[in-house]
Amino acid sequence: MSADEPTGIDLESHVAERRRGDDGEDQAVTRSAAELEAVFDVPVRVSAILGRARLGVSDLLQLAPGSVLELDRKVGEAIDIYVNDRLVARGEVVLVEDKLGVTMTEIVKAER
Repeated sequence: MSADEPTGIDLESHVAERRRGDDGEDQAVTRSAAELEAVFDVPVRVSAILGRARLGVSDLLQLAPGSVLELDRKVGEAIDIYVNDRLVARGEVVLVEDKLGVTMTEIVKAER
């Protein structure tokens, strides 16, 4: 790691969030990341969904090492990234030092 690379979270950076004001309009609110430090260690469950398949129990029982399971996605298609069962982003599967990883390519806006 070079001296120019970031080494972690910059607590002096600012985080922008949207809030509904008294007049009902959305307003940008800027907060220091230090104000959010209490939630930095809160565990969350992150899931990367490569695809889904539906099959009967008898077909499931016939699966063995080396079996191929056809998913509902095509090769190269974006995968869904969920945080605590909520879709937050889409991304691509990458190989990092002989391990699979995920690169986020698109942040999904929350629907309210």
